[in-house]
Amino acid sequence: MSKLSNTIRLTGAAVGAGAAMLFSMSPATAASVRKEFVIDADPAFVWAALKDFGHVDRRLARGFVVAARLEGDTRIVTFANGSTARELLVAVDEEQRRLAYAIVGNERLIAHSASAQAFAKGRKKTRFVWISDFLPDELAPYISAQMEQGAAAAKKTIEEDARAAAR
Repeated sequence: MSKLSNTIRLTGAAVGAGAAMLFSMSPATAASVRKEFVIDADPAFVWAALKDFGHVDRRLARGFVVAARLEGDTRIVTFANGSTARELLVAVDEEQRRLAYAIVGNERLIAHSASAQAFAKGRKKTRFVWISDFLPDELAPYISAQMEQGAAAAKKTIEEDARAAAR
């Protein structure tokens, strides 16, 4: 599932003392993929796993993410399919239980931003919303499939950990 929206792609910026800044603008299409699912665990428990940015491989998506390490505010993740990504931590909102990040330094992506948020849903349940916006939109089928796998891993990981913690 992807929604398409229009945005502007800027290219050809020149910056320097006395240099003119030149931009070429052309329409670009960005894709937005949203995954929403319910986790059978308390929102505070889900939020604790989500905001543990450096341990996504252990606390959030075991099996989907097989390794993670921090370099400052950036985590380098290795996925089960062998691909890697550098994810820059953009924001952590404790009150809203929302984390935002961006994939940086990826030759296939022109731009990327994502957020994940944990909402209370009834008693001891959490509605998890994960949104990824990116260019080029041609990557939507691949990113959607990856996010589907990540969502399934997050649900399984957190529910298993919540059951173990309740014992």
